[in-house]
Amino acid sequence: MNLFFEESGDFKAGAVLSQQGKAYQVELPSGKRSKVESKDVLLQFRMPASQELLEQAQRIAQEIELDFLWEVAGQEEFGFAELGAEYFGHTPLPAEAAGLLLSLHKAPIYFYKKGRGRYKAAPEASLKAAQAGIEKKKQQVLIQAQYVEQLKSGQLPDVMKPLVLQLLFKPDKNSIEYKALNTACNELRTSPQRLMLKVGGIASAKQLHLSKFLLEFFPKGTGFPKITIPSVPELPLAAVQAFSIDDVTTTEIDDALSLQTLADGSIRIGIHIAAPGLGIKRGDALDTIARQRMSTVYMPGDKITMLPDELIEAFTLAEGKNCPALSLYATLDPQDWRVISTESRAELVPISANLRHNNLDELVTEENLANDAGDYPHKADIAVLWKFIQVLEQGRMTKRESFGLRPEQNNHVDFNFYVEDDVVTITRRKRGAPLDKIVAELMIFANSSWGKLMSDHGVPGIYRAQGGSSGGWAAKMQVRMVTHAAPHQGLGVDQYAWSTSPLRRYTDLINQWQILACIEGGVAPFKPRDADLFAIVSGFDAVYSGYGDFQSNMERYWCLRWLEQEQVRQVEAVVLKDEIMRLADIPLIIKLPGMQQLARGTQVKLDILRWDEVDLTFEARLLEVCAAPSVDAQQLDDAKDAVEDEMIAEQSETVADQAVDAVASDESGPAVNDAPILHEIKSPAD
Repeated sequence: MNLFFEESGDFKAGAVLSQQGKAYQVELPSGKRSKVESKDVLLQFRMPASQELLEQAQRIAQEIELDFLWEVAGQEEFGFAELGAEYFGHTPLPAEAAGLLLSLHKAPIYFYKKGRGRYKAAPEASLKAAQAGIEKKKQQVLIQAQYVEQLKSGQLPDVMKPLVLQLLFKPDKNSIEYKALNTACNELRTSPQRLMLKVGGIASAKQLHLSKFLLEFFPKGTGFPKITIPSVPELPLAAVQAFSIDDVTTTEIDDALSLQTLADGSIRIGIHIAAPGLGIKRGDALDTIARQRMSTVYMPGDKITMLPDELIEAFTLAEGKNCPALSLYATLDPQDWRVISTESRAELVPISANLRHNNLDELVTEENLANDAGDYPHKADIAVLWKFIQVLEQGRMTKRESFGLRPEQNNHVDFNFYVEDDVVTITRRKRGAPLDKIVAELMIFANSSWGKLMSDHGVPGIYRAQGGSSGGWAAKMQVRMVTHAAPHQGLGVDQYAWSTSPLRRYTDLINQWQILACIEGGVAPFKPRDADLFAIVSGFDAVYSGYGDFQSNMERYWCLRWLEQEQVRQVEAVVLKDEIMRLADIPLIIKLPGMQQLARGTQVKLDILRWDEVDLTFEARLLEVCAAPSVDAQQLDDAKDAVEDEMIAEQSETVADQAVDAVASDESGPAVNDAPILHEIKSPAD
């Protein structure tokens, strides 16, 4: 005797070897033996043989017309044998019954399974809906195949043109457009990004990186709603002629300096900060805009401002205007440059000049300052400021050393990027140049002084703190944002509150509100332990980090573009750490796996093999070791060079896994990492 039975959702047939109670020992056509419960048996038959029955059943199942079978079945539940008699017009033979059962089982849209061998015909409406769905899927398969062929031939289907960014970065993986793109990529052995570049969905690798960033951080676009320029209260006019020092590309001029000699011979230095906080109020439309963006976004050749252009124009410290400003005045004794007193006030400040690094850096050198050489605007003021900031710097170093840190090293080289018509110029600029130092030290002084002012008044602010926490060295050196005054050991100050860039950083705008409340005797917008202030700190950290990552990626992109533009095939580099090095002429960090062990600072020559502007990779091979580490390089090693470690962490996965906060490695530059490498920023400190 043979059995036709169901096992694990599959139909099988075999010869009975023995029976014990309600269980059979069955031998399958393959020779395998199986235990079958009587409840799972659907048919018992003698002829034909098991394998032949299965073959006949498959042929019969393929010949059965499902629409006719559905009509015959009626609307009541039935057993397959009962339906077989109706369909075949006679008691079905074993192969016919088995074939019918296979047909029922493989047509779930026609027949619903109700039990072992029992079914019920689907309602007509449900059947038609299911058939329509199947037909739709068939059409989608055909359309998808057309899309695949178009993509493979270098054409972007019209329907996919508005979906390019979504398909690349936030795809619906069930859509036929994504499936077509994925299939085409698999068949062409390429990535979606490269295929989109090939078919014109994305214009360039630059646009690819920018679009990905904008989709994540500016999904509604970078434009601003229509705004009304706020009025400011009537302010006294300061009796100064202030000047700013910025890069030539800077438009958000938010700090300026002034100098006066008083009747008693003392000197009063003014640090003047643009004051949008006088017009923007917490919770108003402009505050909402600033809070959504948190910061200006910088990239080589472009930026996305935190505030609308017309608002920036109203508050920027532009030459020839009397500008609303928050001023910090420090009265000094010129004999030893001791700070006698400080005073803060809101006022209109006349701006006599917007000086530019690009025009002055070659003139304002330490040598020229020492010899009173050269001719440039505000020369006398700059000379006095140079003397004062050296005292400030020495005071910070003493404080820094009291925290157990080494002195800062100012032997780093910064790089500025200028892009015009997709042609990039990358220039070297040694950190610690006099104008850099003047602005950096005075901004540190202002941020520290105003941080103390808020603390003395019991008003919370947003501070940058470093050191003093529990844990290992890295944890202690990590910079964190807090809402109370705490030391910043890396800078060598007792407190440090970002306050000098309110046109381009939301934290500074908040601190400006708090400072204005302190000096005017008003009510501060944020009270101690304000939950909203904590939320702002958390949100700012996340957004600012994302902006910094994007800028680093775009700088890396432009470094690779520079190599192509200049047709560079061999380059010099300096070893930073293990297999990590930086090119000498541009700030491109690379990794050479398997490179021989070389001391940090070793100069080498590389042969460039290839680079990729899409995934921002770079490959080269070592040609020769040019020179052993210089004295400066050894100092970098001793001081755990923060700038290099930060760049390595951003551009190398290996080092990134080991990296801590940017300042965690900083024992080498003024406020080095209390500003990421944003090239429109006036100073490393700010």
